[in-house]
Amino acid sequence: MHVVATAGHVDHGKSTLVKALTGIDPDRFAEEKRRGLTIDLGFATTVLPSGTALSIIDVPGHIRFIKNMLAGVGTVDACIFVVAATEGWKPQSEEHLRILEMLDIRHGLVALTKVGIADEELLEIAHLEIKDRLADTFLDSAQIVNVDALQQIGLEELRSALDKLLATTPVSIDSLRPRLWIDRTFAAKGSGTIVTGTLSGGTLRVHDELVLHPHNQKVRVRALQNHQKSYEELPPGSRCAINIAGISHDKVSRGHVLVKAKQWHLTKVIDANLQVLDNLDHGVSRRGAYTIYIGSGEYSINLRILGKIPLQPGATGPVRIFLPEALPLLPGDRFVLRESGRSETIGGGEILDVDPQKPAAQARPDKSTNRIISERGWTTVDELERLTGERRKPNLGTWITDPEWLKDSVASLEALLKEAGPLGLDLARLDEMERAIAALIDNSEIKNGYLKLIGADDPLANHPFVKSLSTHPFAPPEPHNVEKNELRELIKRGDLIEQDGIFFAASAISAAAHLAATLLAQHPNGFTVSMFREAAANTRKHALPLLTCLDNTGVTRRRGDLRIGGPRLPNTTET
Repeated sequence: MHVVATAGHVDHGKSTLVKALTGIDPDRFAEEKRRGLTIDLGFATTVLPSGTALSIIDVPGHIRFIKNMLAGVGTVDACIFVVAATEGWKPQSEEHLRILEMLDIRHGLVALTKVGIADEELLEIAHLEIKDRLADTFLDSAQIVNVDALQQIGLEELRSALDKLLATTPVSIDSLRPRLWIDRTFAAKGSGTIVTGTLSGGTLRVHDELVLHPHNQKVRVRALQNHQKSYEELPPGSRCAINIAGISHDKVSRGHVLVKAKQWHLTKVIDANLQVLDNLDHGVSRRGAYTIYIGSGEYSINLRILGKIPLQPGATGPVRIFLPEALPLLPGDRFVLRESGRSETIGGGEILDVDPQKPAAQARPDKSTNRIISERGWTTVDELERLTGERRKPNLGTWITDPEWLKDSVASLEALLKEAGPLGLDLARLDEMERAIAALIDNSEIKNGYLKLIGADDPLANHPFVKSLSTHPFAPPEPHNVEKNELRELIKRGDLIEQDGIFFAASAISAAAHLAATLLAQHPNGFTVSMFREAAANTRKHALPLLTCLDNTGVTRRRGDLRIGGPRLPNTTET
């Protein structure tokens, strides 16, 4: 499917030509018919001799309605550039051509209209002027077709030329990320909200859940139409009429955009390349009331030049653009820039970065995906796709990392490993990415939950503190000169038990359980803390934590001031 737009000066016969080609009058409003002047976008369809279905967007040519023209040409595949043989090249012919170039439209043909009332000399002059004006543009070698819609001259030749043009015009790519800039909205009786636009990026299906921006409103596709026919799904490149549920039509406007949730990065700051038109009589600086046109939208923006100031006519340079609303944009998206005060088109260009990381004074934007990764150090597969449209395989766990960042990260973790000594680094204290980086360190191994250098002795084996606790099980010494990380690891290994700030050998708890069983054999109704302390030959400082351990493990239970047997009390025959 292809969508083409008309372009050209006012009153050169664009709408009349569309009606002659399609049988559909693109002028929808009574005022347009009364004044004989296209004010807003018009839409028509036809089938070419080859059977190719063609959608045509007819745009206004008058300077007063340039914003409507811009809303219609942002997502088309090609253009029908209209010049009247009786008038030749005019100011809006020039401006429309520059706009098409800035939007990177690369395919089109020229319809030389009103040839029925022009003599041969005038036609020859018109052809020469058109070729001269289109030299070194994307229409440099475009076919020029003589037509007269009112006298039915050249219409079949124009249809054949369109067939030939579209046969070599690329179709929209399906990247599985649909986006539709809305150019018209209305309410249909019995259906509710209808929006129209040219679909790009992916296929839409009935029942799809979408998000309307900038409202961030969830909506659902109830029905789809293309060329007045209903479909269950429509591919990218289609003109779509979508019946959406979830929002009233008076809340939806031209310039709003439909996408799928979580597939797009929403941004209010973009870095871009701005190409300044060479016919301006002044440079471009941050001063000015600027309006940007993206997709079908029109937005007042703030502009900052990132390079040499000002950008002179004909120059191209990086800029930072501050949008009033967060939009789902992508590097490669095209835009047109106008200055409201002077009411003139300044230039246009291409978005390079939808989430700039560096301050404006340091920014050096380009479209490189590697730059995007480098400036962040790392990103996820999904986030990279949202930022660049490119999907890559991860190179570290679930992440995509910059080679230099990864090299530095490995070196930093190696340094920490050396500082940690023979005990190594506790993996539980590292985040998920650090644990993934740990696997890249040479001459290391993961053992007992620690990252260690291969061949390093175990400093906790036969630890002297554990030996001293085993020698004095019920009155253990304080852990003087023992590192906290060593204590944590000994507890983790099960060599030590910590209760109320007192450390016991694991064997001490077992011994205390057997001591409690002996006491209960002697005192069936229960024993007191004092009885336990005397039997253990220690103080309350150590007796209470030991009894708490026994209570917590079910060896004993408290009943007032007494301890009685619990479900895990050892048999007295074992004591």
